[in-house]
Amino acid sequence: MAKIHELATVLADQIAAGEVVERPASVVKELVENAIDANSTQIDIYVKEAGIKEVTVIDNGEGIAAEDVPLAFFRHATSKIKDRQDLFQVNTLGFRGEALPSIASVADVCLETALQTETQGTFYHVRGGEVTAHKPAAMRQGTKITVTDLFYNTPARLKYLSSLQTELAAISDIVNRLALSHGEIAFALYNNGKKILQTAGNGKLIQTVSAIYGIQNARQMVSFLGEDLDFKVQGYVSLPKLTRASRNYISLLINGRYIKNKQLLKAVLKGYGSKLMVGRYPFGVIDIHLDPLLVDVNVHPTKQEVRISKEEQLADLIEQTIYARLAKENLIPSALENLNSKPKTKREPKAKQLDFTLAETSDSYEVKPKKKRSTAEMTQVLLGNSLEQPQKSEPVKAQDVALTKPVIIEDRRQLDSNALKAWDEKYQTKVQAKSIETTALEAEADDQASQTQVKEKFPGLTYIGQLHGTYLLAQAADGLYLVDQHAAQERCKYEYYREAIGEVSKAQQELLVPIILAYPTTDTLKISENRTKLAELGIELEEFGQNTFIVRHHPTWFIKGQEEDTLREMIEWFLADHKLTVAKFREKTAIMMSCKRSIKANHHLDDFQAKSLLDQLAKCNNPFNCPHGRPTLVHFSNSELERMFKRIQDPHQGKQTEL
Repeated sequence: MAKIHELATVLADQIAAGEVVERPASVVKELVENAIDANSTQIDIYVKEAGIKEVTVIDNGEGIAAEDVPLAFFRHATSKIKDRQDLFQVNTLGFRGEALPSIASVADVCLETALQTETQGTFYHVRGGEVTAHKPAAMRQGTKITVTDLFYNTPARLKYLSSLQTELAAISDIVNRLALSHGEIAFALYNNGKKILQTAGNGKLIQTVSAIYGIQNARQMVSFLGEDLDFKVQGYVSLPKLTRASRNYISLLINGRYIKNKQLLKAVLKGYGSKLMVGRYPFGVIDIHLDPLLVDVNVHPTKQEVRISKEEQLADLIEQTIYARLAKENLIPSALENLNSKPKTKREPKAKQLDFTLAETSDSYEVKPKKKRSTAEMTQVLLGNSLEQPQKSEPVKAQDVALTKPVIIEDRRQLDSNALKAWDEKYQTKVQAKSIETTALEAEADDQASQTQVKEKFPGLTYIGQLHGTYLLAQAADGLYLVDQHAAQERCKYEYYREAIGEVSKAQQELLVPIILAYPTTDTLKISENRTKLAELGIELEEFGQNTFIVRHHPTWFIKGQEEDTLREMIEWFLADHKLTVAKFREKTAIMMSCKRSIKANHHLDDFQAKSLLDQLAKCNNPFNCPHGRPTLVHFSNSELERMFKRIQDPHQGKQTEL
């Protein structure tokens, strides 16, 4: 008996649907792309329950002839290409002939269509790949397709769908990209009868950008245009002050098709040079026009992954065009180009970072509770110009720095020697005091002992001065220390915010003037889904019109005058990661707040402020690293300083000799 057999048509279509139809957004994408290929000027999309229950797409395009309607539901049946030559110069969004049969194999599909030259239209009903109705119908020019009961015959796929808000956000994102790709078409998107998106369709890209991202954001975007012999790039990019925490706001379009391409995305970011903060991404609509022969769209059924000939040339053009356009805006000058020097491997760097084990320095291992700070101490951390006065450290004595020579006892009479008496005077008192302290510490909790152990490893620093308004110079018995003032204050404020945010209470500060927050549709849906999590942290958002929220009060720990900025920064974490847990949210918020509110480079401190910052750093649970892992200080040992000035010869030159 033969083992190889041909699959049934419906089963083959269901297999193909696994690649083409992943979620309701995939259905919307395929149907809207067909409507665009039909030369429509208006496309309306209606979804119910985020498309899981129903998706309806209505267009005013050319329509489908009555005799062609049954063929439209056969696999690999298309009007877009005819031969192999057409495959390599595709000018339409669709061409594979897989969309309609794949959708019809896993859903209930009703199609109504008519040509302008026909006296009547056609109604065609397919359910699970089986035709149930085919009859004439009254229909204006264009096509209306209704898809219901998606995945009704493949229930396993329903388990992989996300929440309604997430699925609706995916649909909104797809429609946004298509609207940006075709500004000459008027798009309208409705969910459960509520309008989500409406574009003018007048061909003006900036108006489409305004409809999707909001007028305020569109005003902070600038147009650009560049071309060479093979490519033409144009569109809009945001000024460096308008950024987000994810790349989702950058749209790459090739001949009206939204694509995903890492190299071109990097080119957009390179165009900003050093104007973007680390981890921040701009808004951008990059519209690329090229000969269809230079791009292969037949790579993946979704057609979002393409191969581009001369891709490096195109990336260079995008980078140079954006860079030249932003240079005209008289922005803050870029910093010097990063040096391409390779790190030295043979010679040990003279400035060494303090070397401690992970358990002592990593934030993730700081699990033991620390002594709660007083309100006054917490307030001092927040005031960059009101740092508390540190305690004066005792002057370092020369004999404490010098190496101690061992006292060797060979005879009883030597017990009364001056060397032994000096030893007793210097160390016996300290030993007795240490013994008393040890007795007292035995009554304290283990966390206090652990904290004391960490602080003993942190040097007692004596402030010397400031370098370039960025680094603090300090000395200790074992050498010179350079302290990064931003990283140091970032650590201090991080530990404060971690406590303040972790102790969320019902205490709220009422606002005399409520704060209004407006977001694009995609962001609004994600925020709405996470309103409960935000409320747990004291951020209560009320709907205030379309894509708008109103905030009437905020947690009391917000800094006065920075309420709106703090709200926006916290909400952005949810936009970047909608699966964020409350615990992770508090951690990220503390890091973000500490970075934003810390002093920056080229900020000069007076002696009082600098000494207070060093004192606060010494009190931290982990004073060695900022929340991002960068060191707060580096160390030049005494021996390294002496070798630098040739006071001690290098070991390879023979026996060390003091000059």
